[in-house]
Amino acid sequence: MMKKRTIVAGVGMGLLAIACKTTDLKMNTTQKEPIIRKKEVVYQVFTRLFGNKNTTNKPWGTIEENGVGKFNDFTTTALQEIKDLGVSHIWYTGVPHHALIWDYAAIGISNDDPEVVKGRAGSPYAVKDYYNVNPDLAVNPENRLQEFEALIDRTHQAGLKVIIDIVPNHIARKYEGKNNPEGVRDFGADDDTTVEYKRDNNFYYIPNAKFEVPDSNAPLNGEVHPLVDGKFEENPAKWTGNGSRKAKPDKNDWYETVKVNYGIRPDGSKDFPELPARYDNKTVQEHFEFWKNKNVPNSWVKFKDIALYWTAKGVDGFRFDMAEMVPYEFWSYMNSAIKMKNPEAFLLAEVYNPKEYRNYIHLGKMDYLYDKVETYDALKAIVKGQATPDRLVEIQNGLKDIENHMLHFLDNHDEQRLASPEFAGSAEKGKPLMVLSTTISSAPTMVYFGQEVGEAGNENAGFGTHSRTSIFDYVGVPNHQRWMNNGKFDGALLTANEKELRDFYKRLLNFSLNSSALMGDYQELHTQNRQFTKGYDESIFSFVRWSTEQKLIVVTNFSSVTTSTFELKISKDIVKKWQLIDGSYTVKDQLYQVYSSQLRVSQGEGTLQIKINPLESFILQL
Repeated sequence: MMKKRTIVAGVGMGLLAIACKTTDLKMNTTQKEPIIRKKEVVYQVFTRLFGNKNTTNKPWGTIEENGVGKFNDFTTTALQEIKDLGVSHIWYTGVPHHALIWDYAAIGISNDDPEVVKGRAGSPYAVKDYYNVNPDLAVNPENRLQEFEALIDRTHQAGLKVIIDIVPNHIARKYEGKNNPEGVRDFGADDDTTVEYKRDNNFYYIPNAKFEVPDSNAPLNGEVHPLVDGKFEENPAKWTGNGSRKAKPDKNDWYETVKVNYGIRPDGSKDFPELPARYDNKTVQEHFEFWKNKNVPNSWVKFKDIALYWTAKGVDGFRFDMAEMVPYEFWSYMNSAIKMKNPEAFLLAEVYNPKEYRNYIHLGKMDYLYDKVETYDALKAIVKGQATPDRLVEIQNGLKDIENHMLHFLDNHDEQRLASPEFAGSAEKGKPLMVLSTTISSAPTMVYFGQEVGEAGNENAGFGTHSRTSIFDYVGVPNHQRWMNNGKFDGALLTANEKELRDFYKRLLNFSLNSSALMGDYQELHTQNRQFTKGYDESIFSFVRWSTEQKLIVVTNFSSVTTSTFELKISKDIVKKWQLIDGSYTVKDQLYQVYSSQLRVSQGEGTLQIKINPLESFILQL
């Protein structure tokens, strides 16, 4: 979710539990034998923007002026090109029906008030109806669900798995479940609105107070609109999505959403069954059995039903927005239910508090969390010249027991574009970051559409922020549009540099998908070489990855100006683990198959002559 991290503490935050060690491999739901897995690569697409061919990009432009992508823009050709890039999963961002500014009254959808909608196209994290999809994305909005189901089928036929968003912490201020399955009651339909809190209320209330629109910039940039009158009817007012308890939230609050109640009392205490001791070591099956016949808050049941509805339609996994604002007991309840239906479901959570990582992995049964505040932030500081790579050693050591759960990315809908001046400054400077991010961990790698062709997010789309591709507006994505080439998806309009960049990503991602070493062991070379190797300067980082079948030495140069020449030391313990005898071994770069060198082992210690150019990286295979 696009936000300024304005989170009101004390509601929905898990309590720190004892950290525990986990296996390096994903576990079966019913037994403890590990399942061998290959590296997974997630391609995130902002669904409304992906297929948009319109290049107008008028700030605050309407859907007619600036255009919008559709489900059917993901053609068989497009999906095959994404697959061939080196992708295993595609995350269709912004699929559930969310609040937006367009008139769909003719098909029974009520109009949304611009004063509680961000932008004109609306935030994908202000969901209005969980049992249907965004009508903007359909050629025929009445058949929007069928069009998305057809996209699920096409995606599977291309050999890709489907991920969509679920946003359990908050929903749109004007939620209307007009497509609820039989027997499903709407959010808030049975709430007691006379009290601030009741366990089975879906929302928190501010009794005897009406909601007031925040003081903010004029909705729709001041455009005249019949619903813009300085008011939005909500009586009594509800708590806002980020936890604000004010009837008139601040303009920086998530004022377009309301907070969902999971049985966390206003004082932060829990009003539901808690997991017994040592459930951090229990299987998904055991978690599922624990929750059978338990009396849980109504909101838990509602969101479990939503997840199982989409699972039944063939969705292979979910990205959970702001998961740490919802108690991990709920995640145990819902995720174990999902895994009982699909043991291979891909469950990814947005969590930013390192103290809570292990709770959400071991107790909440998440497969993956964002590695944002550690690896991502460290790489951003390195490329901006604010830090050296030394910090990466500490980060990897600290995450050692959970590294396989920490998904790596350098670009997504919330963050500044990798190629933007506010981040790396160019796509070229992002290359060494991408190699390290992809190869240092066994966890999945994520790429945001357009990243692989150097998209910098320069557009002024309206509500959206410069350096990010807007998630609130109708906008075209220029570099991506050149690759799309009016629906041919052949990259014919890309510049030479953009074609080379996409080739780099294709080589790196495909190598990672098929590398057993990247799912194996890790050991850093950096500390020893930083201390004792002449010419190994502060812009270099190195490590080894290995499996029984494959041994890799990864060397990266973050400098954009310095060519470094040095004799890389391979410690005796690595030589012993690799079972190398004294002698000479050829190592060859796996990205471009050009650079090679000789690893010389003498008296049980290895040395390797390296000459590495600015922004260059080697994945050297023994």
